Amino acid sequence: MSKELEGITPPYETFLVEKDGPIDWVTLNRPDRLNAISTRMMLEMQHYFGNLYTDHDVRVVILKGAGRAFCAGLDLKDRGGTEANSSANGMRGQRRVSEVVLRMRRCPQPIISLVHGAASGGGFAFALASDVRIAGESARMNVAMARIGLSGCDVGISYFLPRAVGRSTAMELMMTGRFIDSERALQTGLVSQVVPDGDLDKVGKELAEDMLMLSPLGLRLTKEGATMAADADSLEAAVAIEDRQQILCTTSGDFREGIMAFLEKRKPNYQDA
Repeated sequence: MSKELEGITPPYETFLVEKDGPIDWVTLNRPDRLNAISTRMMLEMQHYFGNLYTDHDVRVVILKGAGRAFCAGLDLKDRGGTEANSSANGMRGQRRVSEVVLRMRRCPQPIISLVHGAASGGGFAFALASDVRIAGESARMNVAMARIGLSGCDVGISYFLPRAVGRSTAMELMMTGRFIDSERALQTGLVSQVVPDGDLDKVGKELAEDMLMLSPLGLRLTKEGATMAADADSLEAAVAIEDRQQILCTTSGDFREGIMAFLEKRKPNYQDA
């Protein structure tokens, strides 16, 4: 563990984690700052998502924001997150937040982001690093860093955004910092669906429950396989990953339980064994 993470333990100061069986509800909780990303939030999110890598009790994560916004991006009033008086210090600060995105992708649990209000800059990156994005009607997302003298390529956005919406739309957003609203986000495939803000929790819970119909191993390997396939060199490489994953699943007791539950028209009782 890095020295910066020493002393970082739950309960966290900048977000809430509520346990709902195998679902973790993670609520960014700095509503007075539109959940802007402080240095403390970066370190706490690193800690949380890093620990998920070996946590088999948590099977799905639902990420949301308290108050009027999902996340307004980097807190520019938090000097610990913006100082760059040398290249070394600047890189350390940059890696605090980019490491969060990397850990979100590494964790085996699917992450559902429920986006309402602003999802800007680093907040947009958190949504993009999630596996499924559901937008409230109020959602507005943008590459905010492009508007404050920085590159529009930041914290994984240049990787995720073109894959989500195609190069032309991605370059438009990255080179202008323009906002994309919920309607256009749905049209471009940036989000799966748009619902009234008040229905976000309900729709997110329904999606998580459907994910839990997969076996624990099957769900973890689906995220892993899809992530690897996105960067596979060929169809053959993607199929090789798929073949190995399916054999891993067929040798588990949960495969037999899944078949029996299907034939008996009941909910499966998976043991993750």
